[in-house]
Amino acid sequence: MAEELTPETPEETEEPIKQRKNGLYPGVSDELAENMKSGWADTELRDLEPIAQAAETAARRAALSARFPGERLVIPAGNLKTRSNDTEYPFRASVEYAYLTGNQTEDGVLVMEPEAEGHTATIYLLPRSDRENGEFWLNGQGELWVGRRHSLTEAGKLYGIPASDVRELADSLREATGPVRVVRGFDAGIEAALADKVTAERDEELRVFLSEARLVKDEFEIGELQKAVDSTVRGFEDVVKVLDKAEATSERYIEGTFFLRARVEGNDVGYGSICAAGPHACTLHWVRNDGPVRSGDLLLLDAGVETHTYYTADITRTLPINGRYSELQKKIYDAVYDAQEAGIAAVKPGAKYRDFHDASQRVLAERLVEWGLVEGPVEQVLDLGLQRRWTLHGTGHMLGMDVHDCAAARVESYVDGTLEPGMVLTVEPGLYFQADDLTVPEEYRGVGVRIEDDILVTADGNRNLSAGLPRRSDEVEEWMAALKG
Repeated sequence: MAEELTPETPEETEEPIKQRKNGLYPGVSDELAENMKSGWADTELRDLEPIAQAAETAARRAALSARFPGERLVIPAGNLKTRSNDTEYPFRASVEYAYLTGNQTEDGVLVMEPEAEGHTATIYLLPRSDRENGEFWLNGQGELWVGRRHSLTEAGKLYGIPASDVRELADSLREATGPVRVVRGFDAGIEAALADKVTAERDEELRVFLSEARLVKDEFEIGELQKAVDSTVRGFEDVVKVLDKAEATSERYIEGTFFLRARVEGNDVGYGSICAAGPHACTLHWVRNDGPVRSGDLLLLDAGVETHTYYTADITRTLPINGRYSELQKKIYDAVYDAQEAGIAAVKPGAKYRDFHDASQRVLAERLVEWGLVEGPVEQVLDLGLQRRWTLHGTGHMLGMDVHDCAAARVESYVDGTLEPGMVLTVEPGLYFQADDLTVPEEYRGVGVRIEDDILVTADGNRNLSAGLPRRSDEVEEWMAALKG
């Protein structure tokens, strides 16, 4: 990659642009600086339409306004994070900010100013790069280095919110009076400007509200989740087609194959892909993906495409690398499948959130007792949690803009709550027999199985958004054979 001339950020453009240490040019002549100010076409975009979810983001802001009348609310997008020296990680805006605005720009801040009735929303952004002071071509975050930003006028049209220059916001917030709440952890500069005006308790109430607001998805969100799932299904198909190449290399070939689908059809992967072959399947979040892929072993693939609007799928399949389950692999797989079937059946409006977990765990405990791996009765096993040696994790979680969505919600609203139409959750039981587990027969050791699907709670039950991906062991084998062709 090319080396820019200066390390300054756009916020510093009031200061003279400094020369980068070890830059190849000694400086900028007055003649060149003057030359670069002119001769540029007008590129303002004047026929912009609002983003697809503009009506939904407006409704979300209205609900937020109703919850905190008379209070100033500040929701930052976050800032770029350094990866190494002068390179940054790809930016992903905070979920709270993206949920309320639809914007995904670094340094953005949504401010809800209280009025006699409700709030006035303003989105604070960096404006277009300045052509007068050279920022657009000399600054590392200037337009010619990282691409064009929307003008504030353009942003206002896209997001349906008046836009202002974020570089003026911190000073404005320092002078603010009255109660203020901020979403913490994303913009240290904004938090510093509000340091004497906010409290951790009040800010946590804001974060909790925004987390619980996402428990029930609107129609736009459900549509985006289905897009994410559909792309993920295609990504799993891509992987099956190249398993021979993965055997010749490593799990990284699987990771790279799925990532290609995620980047072509979406924004990114929704989380680090788990491409766990053989005994790596027993490591719940195996994301190193540097191990061998061997015929006769299982591949546990847990992956999800994230859409351009940040909604992610989360699907797991455990596949026989050679296309056929062994007798023992099939026995374990079918037990997990039966547990998942019981869990999915328990997902319905009015049910307790915990019901699907309890239903799945009961099936797995019954099998473990039946196989002689743990002493019954089953009720005692469940009461003592003895099955957890091999089931390890909870059977699911909410899904949305975060793969583990709504994590800040109150316990009584989430795991102790009741399912409602519009909620989307995963059902993902598993059995994991560690390679060094001396309490199970040797042939079990190193075998891990998880099956995970994304389930929408409907008015009369549920809908499996990921039903396009086979689950039953015989169907998985047929599907893989057809793909390998």
